[in-house]
Amino acid sequence: MRKILKLIFAASLTFTASNALATDYIYRELMANTLPSAKCEAESAAIASASKNYNIKRFSKKFCQTQGYGWHLEQIKDSGKPVCTPCDNPKETGFRCHMEDVVVECKRIKPGSVGMLPGKS
Repeated sequence: MRKILKLIFAASLTFTASNALATDYIYRELMANTLPSAKCEAESAAIASASKNYNIKRFSKKFCQTQGYGWHLEQIKDSGKPVCTPCDNPKETGFRCHMEDVVVECKRIKPGSVGMLPGKS
């Protein structure tokens, strides 16, 4: 009799634990621009510098973090297009480039979806 009760108890824990571990997320797509490079370079070098994978990932994380606490980068959907402007200082020749219209998808845990008992609101 005790073995049957232990099996029933273990089965009920298994069914409720699988439901309790489900986490819901909120997703949001953002479009933003990166900042221009710090130094003036030849146009091809400035475009290469602005479109580096490192820069796009770094700015994409910042885009999501500006949404508030708990927002994280899910994926980069479009890395945008490079836009260059000539340097302002007449002593420097070259361009400063940035990426325009970078599209990212951010996610955050839906409030109330973690730590709640199944079926309770």
